[in-house]
Amino acid sequence: TGACLCGAIRFEIRGPIGPVDHCHCSMCRRAHGAPFSTFGRIRRDALAITRGADRLTAHASSDAVLRSFCATCGSRLFFRHAALPDHEFVAIGSLDDTTNIAPEAHIFVGSKAAWYEIRDELPQHVEYGPIGGD
Repeated sequence: TGACLCGAIRFEIRGPIGPVDHCHCSMCRRAHGAPFSTFGRIRRDALAITRGADRLTAHASSDAVLRSFCATCGSRLFFRHAALPDHEFVAIGSLDDTTNIAPEAHIFVGSKAAWYEIRDELPQHVEYGPIGGD
């Protein structure tokens, strides 16, 4: 389960989350105001908005990406990518419990913030990296 910052939107994920990646692309940095964002891929049919669906709004940050956020508090919650039409990506920071979630890689490090140094041992991919699973 998860929610936006103000609690207007609540959701459930009824299936596995993964892969989970730290994304360093310039759009994620700008959207989140942070050096990277952490998202997990889920099947679109596994996402259920349980409260506040009317507060969920979206912005097409590119021809391929639609980013969804709370119209009240601005929390970034999900995004969709045209290359993976059956999937949604959920912002891991919006989840209520992340006990069993671990990032698998850093992606789009070719455009990471110059002032941020990656200090862990996770694999790093210049762009997206391998697309696996369903």
